[in-house]
Amino acid sequence: MKIRTHATVVLSILFLSLFLATTLVSAAGEQERMLARVPEINALKAQGIIGENNQGFLEFRTPDPAKQSLVQAENNDRRAVYSQIAASQGGTPELVGRRRAAQIAQIGGAGHWFQRPDGSWYQK
Repeated sequence: MKIRTHATVVLSILFLSLFLATTLVSAAGEQERMLARVPEINALKAQGIIGENNQGFLEFRTPDPAKQSLVQAENNDRRAVYSQIAASQGGTPELVGRRRAAQIAQIGGAGHWFQRPDGSWYQK
C-alpha cells in the first residue's frame, strides 16, 4: 500500500512538473511574439487606428483590413497569457484581462486610445 501511494505521489509530481514546464515554454513563446509586435502595435496606437479596450485586448478604432492579422495575433496571445495567469493564480481570464486593461490605461502613451469600464473611449 505504501509503495502504491509513493508511486502515485511521484507520478503526480512528474505530471505537474511536465505541465508547468510546458506552460512556461508556451508563455515564453507568446511573450516573444508579443515583444516582436510592440513597435508596429505602438505605431498603430499612435495613429489612432487601434486602442486598448476595457477587456485587455486591442480593438480597431479605424478599420484597417491590412492590420487585422496583426491585431488578431496579439489578441490571441494575450488571451492565452490571461488564461495561463488565471490558471496559476485563480480567477478567470476575463478578470485578468480587465485588470491588465486598467494597468495598460495607467501606463499608456499620450495620444493613445483607451476604453473606460463603461465602454466609452478617451484619448490620453
